[in-house]
Amino acid sequence: MSTIQFLLVIAGTLGLLVLGYAMLSGPSPAKAGQRRLQQVRFRHSESTDTKVESQFKKAIAARKPRLQKVAGSTSRIEALAIRLDRTGKGWSLSQYAYASLGLTLAFTVLLYLRSGALPLALGVGVLFGAGIPHMLVGYFVKKRTAQFNAKFPDAIELLVRGLRSGLPVTETLAVVAQEISGPVGEEFKSIVERIKIGRTMEEALQVTADRLGIPEFNFFCITLAIQRETGGNLAETLSNLSDVLRKRGQMKLKIRAMSSESKASAYIVGALPFIVFGMVWWINPEYVGGFFTEDRLIVAGLGGLVWMSIGVFIMAKMVSFEI
Repeated sequence: MSTIQFLLVIAGTLGLLVLGYAMLSGPSPAKAGQRRLQQVRFRHSESTDTKVESQFKKAIAARKPRLQKVAGSTSRIEALAIRLDRTGKGWSLSQYAYASLGLTLAFTVLLYLRSGALPLALGVGVLFGAGIPHMLVGYFVKKRTAQFNAKFPDAIELLVRGLRSGLPVTETLAVVAQEISGPVGEEFKSIVERIKIGRTMEEALQVTADRLGIPEFNFFCITLAIQRETGGNLAETLSNLSDVLRKRGQMKLKIRAMSSESKASAYIVGALPFIVFGMVWWINPEYVGGFFTEDRLIVAGLGGLVWMSIGVFIMAKMVSFEI
């Protein structure tokens, strides 16, 4: 048995194990029935505690989407459209597809002219063509989310001042949309426009919460829902929420500062072997050319790549903190 056949047998065995695990580890019927009963109870109950619990479950579900889908979507295409919308750049699905295809062709042609190996060039081209746009969209989503969270407490404080001066909630939302710049003003403007065309404030807020997927805004929606059910001083409640969000932001910055050294070390240790290999291959292809032609070196290279990827993944999880 040759080395390639041996690798194919191993890959097939691993694939069968993964499929078997996926088939045997599905949700149990008892748990599924219990979840359906809870959903019915949440939908038809008049208890305030039950409704609040339902809102919290929606917020948690929005933070932890399943099957690589974005919360609020029903397919991968719709999830991608939501992610593109969250960037705030106005990118469409066709533009994303054209960018991915163009990068794939560019990297494929460049590597093929350099190495002459079409399968290798095609594989690397597909990897970079699919990975770079995905990472770029994720970067802009995180950037816009950070900008939103930075000014959201100020928007809540403005809401508090408007409510204390006697303005209704809808008028204070319009004031926030006019006075606060950036993503916060844009999202509150869309909320005001939905209210103007006849939608309720809860529906308008929920649509924005599903689009953004930001826990801080989900807390804001939950606070308004609780206040409308139980009554009380809305201005005081929002003031407390603003204080909590500011402390939450301070804790995030503190954790980022404390983990910056570990993250830098993880980035350097994880990227250095790949960078050195790429530079040596680019300068002197014959020196490492055996990794693309000899079976034993191919197996060694693939094994090293897999283990390095596992190590990078573990280091990334170790320095990633959720607040």
